[in-house]
Amino acid sequence: MSTASVAEIAASDSRTVTVGAVPLTADEVVAVARHGARVALAPEALERVEQTRALVELLADDPRPHYGISTGFGALATTFIAPERRRQLQASLIRSHAAGTGTEVEGEVVRALMLLRLQTLASGRTGVRREVVETYAGLLDAGITPIVREYGSLGCSGDLAPLSHVALAAMGEGDVRVGGADPVPAAQALAAASLPLLVLREKEGLALINGTDGMLGMLLLVIDDLSMLLDTADVAAAMSVESQLGTDAVFAADLMALRPQLGQSASAANLRRMLAGSPLMASHRDPAVCTRVQDAYSLRCSPQVHGAARDTLEHARLIATRELAATVDNPVITLDGRVESNGNFHGAPIAAVLDFLAISIADVASISERRTDRALDAARSNGLPPFLADEVGVDSGLMIAQYSAAGIVSELKRLAVPASVDSIPSSAMQEDHVSMGWAAARKLRRAVDGLTRVLAIELITAARALDLRAPLAPAALTAEARAVVRTAAGGPGADRFLSPEIEGVVELVAAGAVAAVLSEPRGAAGAGRADQEEMGGTGGPSRGIRPPHPPISSGSVQQPRDSGASTHDTSTDDKSEGVDR
Repeated sequence: MSTASVAEIAASDSRTVTVGAVPLTADEVVAVARHGARVALAPEALERVEQTRALVELLADDPRPHYGISTGFGALATTFIAPERRRQLQASLIRSHAAGTGTEVEGEVVRALMLLRLQTLASGRTGVRREVVETYAGLLDAGITPIVREYGSLGCSGDLAPLSHVALAAMGEGDVRVGGADPVPAAQALAAASLPLLVLREKEGLALINGTDGMLGMLLLVIDDLSMLLDTADVAAAMSVESQLGTDAVFAADLMALRPQLGQSASAANLRRMLAGSPLMASHRDPAVCTRVQDAYSLRCSPQVHGAARDTLEHARLIATRELAATVDNPVITLDGRVESNGNFHGAPIAAVLDFLAISIADVASISERRTDRALDAARSNGLPPFLADEVGVDSGLMIAQYSAAGIVSELKRLAVPASVDSIPSSAMQEDHVSMGWAAARKLRRAVDGLTRVLAIELITAARALDLRAPLAPAALTAEARAVVRTAAGGPGADRFLSPEIEGVVELVAAGAVAAVLSEPRGAAGAGRADQEEMGGTGGPSRGIRPPHPPISSGSVQQPRDSGASTHDTSTDDKSEGVDR
């Protein structure tokens, strides 16, 4: 989601991430990929690397063929390669497989896949030399980001083309960016960083490209985005409920406890906290004032929809955490010294959750757009002017902003069509069932951008609707969220050029400025303070406003301590109100 270059964000994280001692965490991957954190190699990892390399060199001298060491690859796995031709074999593998095409992949994605491949190389299970591991660490620390293209990975046998473009750069071929600057030849960048050109030997070409690092890296970055965006969705929903004179009775903790879904409870707690103490909500609690039986689904069921997305996000985090502990290569060197072929490079586990998240994003964006539409319809908004226009008939207000949201939601539904159910055979039918995980990840990143924009439009709409309810005042936290929106988008008034205001709020949402209204120590993914109070969690670091992206919490889901109300619970008022709404 970030468009910032490595150079622009390098100063934002001064940590050093140690590679090879224990599995990387999601937090560490995001820190290196998005925030320019440095990397260091654990001494014990380098010892393991040297030990397994010695075994590979023994097998290289064996007259019997060993896949990837003294043979060709894929459909050519039975072809024996003479010792004097093996270095050429490795270089040819990388050159031929660096066949990506299309738009340049974002720098943060490339850095993530580089770090994840480095973690596998440092495991000592791939058989590469120490020099290979040190070169990849050096590329990351020097801010050298190889240019990788959009298309080329089928999500099986690893992200072959993307990883090959990285390996090609380590060999001093192809183009790179240094700190986000214009492309330069890789050899020039390596020389400037005092990094030697990598000359690959037996097994090393395969080890550099047989991994699911690209799709896993994108999954981890999306988890970071969605942890924040789901809080933002709760903030936007609260503003919509309040400004449309909806009820908060349906969000009561005891009602949520009747259906013990963790994500639903977390979102409902955020909504209760956002709406606590609202004079605007109090103005229509009297049944004599408001006689509607119940709100539309887009208001009433916000916790259920947002919560389902939170639970899907937690499942995705679980799969990602397992993958971070994996060593993905083929063949792999086992702890007892065997060299074994395997299928662990298949991207199915990652591809499935990437598609799950795309479905959840489409659902959250869809209900957000419905809340926006209700605010603009005078027949359903409970007293707001048509399209929130200043002079009805002369001004169109936010009419076309809703069109933009609707168009994005329609696209998000198309992006929710799973990539992982597709497969197309390759490599002369040797690789006859593939995951398409890379494609799932690429469309998911576009979906995250779409959700960001749909939520921004809802926030602009709800903020204007709250203004139009004056002199009734909103709750303290919804007023705070409105103030954040007001730093980029003006309030009610005559029609004006809306696009810059929308783009400004999109930037605020992407930076986490709106979600920061709920920011407190966190436990379960995307859970705000109210959720922590009810779940008894200790949480992780505060998210706050992120420039452009903060690390995510890697904590696991915690079971509810009880079904009681949060500190800001409004259940007393809810019970008296709910019968008549």
